Amino acid sequence: MTTTSTPYHRGERAAQARAGVSERADHVGRSIRDTVPPVAARFLTERRMLVVGAADRDGRVWATQLTGPAGFLRAPDERTMAVAAHPAEADPLAEALARPARVGTIALDQAGRRRMRLNGRSTPDGRGGLNVAAEQVISNCPKYIQRRSPQDRPAAGAPRAVTAGPVLSTLQRLTAATVDTFFIATTGPDGSVDASHRGGFPGFLQAVAPDRLRWPEYPGNSMFLTLGNLELDPRAGLLLPDWETGGALLVTGEARTDWSAEARQAAPGAERTVELTVTGVLELADAAPLTWTDPEYSPANPPTRGA
Repeated sequence: MTTTSTPYHRGERAAQARAGVSERADHVGRSIRDTVPPVAARFLTERRMLVVGAADRDGRVWATQLTGPAGFLRAPDERTMAVAAHPAEADPLAEALARPARVGTIALDQAGRRRMRLNGRSTPDGRGGLNVAAEQVISNCPKYIQRRSPQDRPAAGAPRAVTAGPVLSTLQRLTAATVDTFFIATTGPDGSVDASHRGGFPGFLQAVAPDRLRWPEYPGNSMFLTLGNLELDPRAGLLLPDWETGGALLVTGEARTDWSAEARQAAPGAERTVELTVTGVLELADAAPLTWTDPEYSPANPPTRGA
């Protein structure tokens, strides 16, 4: 758990120490709030998509997405985010978010390369939406965000499951190997949940086997919220949005970080790698009533192997 002297729990502190960035982490940790400042409140009202991470009733961690028109997210006060949306019945987090739950969320402005995390406690609002009481509010840097703009898809139907299984199909492995963005949810030692963003050129996420995904960890903000959680709890959930169709691939499993020198050499720009052992997969069609414009890749993206 965190203390009054640091916003970090012992897993985060351990990861920061292993990476040799404890001093920098202390500095950037001063930006972690438990309230939503006015600039962040305005940012939320402009977003069309929110990524949400949580654990299902079996304890498996998933990341999913909620969408709506501009204004579906708002901060009615400095300690609350109101979300005028909830997961569809086919979503693995539909049941979990129908009752109070710990959640990690991230709102992404891809066009402006901005992102904001808000982690806390979610409760149904009685009107088909959610209220999230803020415990951590963090604005992150623009690195590795591919520039895109949302476009409405009026013909979209309700989200529905296409396939579900314990491992990735051949087609799903190909899909994973071509993404330039995914989101990851992890859990802290006190039951807290965090949702984060990963980006790079297509190929940075590798489907090395039907039950294994691997990706490089590029230099970030030195907080190590994701890897710090994984130091203590391997459970993780990945969301791979399909920006062209509105579909999504949701993956759950257990992840471990490889801190070795060999891992740093495995991919250009990598400081370490993470490998997820897949235990569940759900592919959704019409996960969002949106498509997105073709990407303008982030200038921070390191080249992929063989590029």
